Amino acid sequence: MSDEQPPQQPPEQRQSVVHEPPGGVERRRVDPRRTKEGRERYLDMVQRERAMLLEQGIARSTEQLLDMAGAHVPASEIEEQGIKDRATGDQLRAILPVQSWLPLSIHLIGLRDGVIRVAPLHDLNDRQIETLISTAQRSGFAVDRIEIEVWDRKELIDTLRSVHDLSADRCEKTLSQWLNDPDNGLLLNQFQRDMLAEALQMRASDIHLLQDNNPDSPNWIHYRIDGDMMPMHLLPHEEMARLTTLLKRDAGLNFGDRSTPKDGRFGFTWQGRAIDVRVAAGPQAQDGEKLTLRLLDRAALKGFDELFRRHQDVGEHLAKLLSPDIKGGGGLILLSGPTGSGKTTTLYACVQEIDRRRRHVLTIEDPIEYELRYATQWQVRPGMAGGAFADLIRASMRHDPDYIIIGEMRDADTVETSLKAAESGHTVISTVHADTALQTFERLKSLMPHERERSSTYTLAQQVRCILNQRLVRTLCQGCAHKDSADKVLQPHELQELDIPPDARVRRHNAAGCDLCNRTGITGRTLLLDALIITVGPAQRNGIYEGLMSNVNNVIHEDGVVVHTRREGLVDLVTTGLVDPRAALSYLEQ
Repeated sequence: MSDEQPPQQPPEQRQSVVHEPPGGVERRRVDPRRTKEGRERYLDMVQRERAMLLEQGIARSTEQLLDMAGAHVPASEIEEQGIKDRATGDQLRAILPVQSWLPLSIHLIGLRDGVIRVAPLHDLNDRQIETLISTAQRSGFAVDRIEIEVWDRKELIDTLRSVHDLSADRCEKTLSQWLNDPDNGLLLNQFQRDMLAEALQMRASDIHLLQDNNPDSPNWIHYRIDGDMMPMHLLPHEEMARLTTLLKRDAGLNFGDRSTPKDGRFGFTWQGRAIDVRVAAGPQAQDGEKLTLRLLDRAALKGFDELFRRHQDVGEHLAKLLSPDIKGGGGLILLSGPTGSGKTTTLYACVQEIDRRRRHVLTIEDPIEYELRYATQWQVRPGMAGGAFADLIRASMRHDPDYIIIGEMRDADTVETSLKAAESGHTVISTVHADTALQTFERLKSLMPHERERSSTYTLAQQVRCILNQRLVRTLCQGCAHKDSADKVLQPHELQELDIPPDARVRRHNAAGCDLCNRTGITGRTLLLDALIITVGPAQRNGIYEGLMSNVNNVIHEDGVVVHTRREGLVDLVTTGLVDPRAALSYLEQ
């Protein structure tokens, strides 16, 4: 049964009750955006796949298969202030604080045209309805009223069990019960699942577990949320050892070996969707162990339009380079930034933008993080003959690819082979570790063999199409951030540095936070770009080559080179109230 489309019921079994909001809040409408053809792109393939899966006894809705292909249309369009007037049930559950809807025993069906539809297990009173509307409005949703759908009771209970994961609200209770009875394997398994659910509910990207046998050393479980490490649970070292053993067993690792670094993965189901967990294990101190769990939730991946919403010019240029109408031109698209800056997310968004029905996409990754339907994915295997990045790039060119996606350029052989692939007519997209767009050129040059530096630099100048250097900046909670004028937050020289009018309205970080942001004052992160786009053809690129050979800073002054600075993006984020002005200054210094 689809989450958003419950089975049809007879008219006598379903009723709709409309509740108006307290005080009447006028909904702010958003400007409609262009509709994508992505949904129809794979529709015929998905329908045939669904028929074959049904014959095999596997039930998948068309919506689910389209989502797995990365071809879903965003359910809500967001204007500058972040107001959303449409959302699926999954999106509502991901954004609304769990304590606002979980105790009500309701199934969130969706939001459309200012109406949230819910199916409650018990009757809701006016105060509960008003509180839910208020919480949704403070979370950025344009809500006029609540509409109640009365479902068949058994059907609703089954839906609540299959879609809602209640464990995120009981993690501490389960942990306490298990610590009082550490030999209870059922409680250990329940705590493992509750921990994973809690981390996903809190938007954690990673879980860190440190197991140290020294009685004086704390054994903490940390969640990485919005880039920051948050200490969550403290365990005795014996119980932590049991938990790490269970996780390693589920990941297919040798749980008796604590001295050798190793990797594995396992999956589980949360809120009706499959979550993949990548496990990395390594030694700690004398006889301990460190486990790092990367939570891979496909539903959390940002789409191409959503990612580049605030960088429209960059997004449009990149979309043209990824268009199926461009064939044989080749070229190099580079995504750079430090570790944890979202390069892989942007890489997957670019792949989802490509029409994989008409074009062959081949990815070379280490490791493969998300399964991409309708794409060929190769796993790098260092140490094995023919398993390195460069070896797989050479082999890929014999498989007729239109686009070659390279997880990372990390050595000279990979850079040289990638340039040859781009020169031979393939569009190559890759990531590089660098601090700025211009430094990306320097980084690649440092990896080139000295004896072929001039020829490789010439190829680089000819083939590069754009460089996107990115950062992830933390966005303020719109429900509790303090509002003020810019001149009351920044000094005159700081206003001049950011080029913000003194009377501009800005938002400041509220360190105390609120229930919407788990008392942090922060709700997620957004993309900040330093982009360099080259629009001229190969015949007009001699100046770029000369700049790369002499002084890379001269490249930005060449004709056909378009630069979007980090400052431009920061000013936009500050004036729209998404980023604290003082935080923006620190990002500017970086």
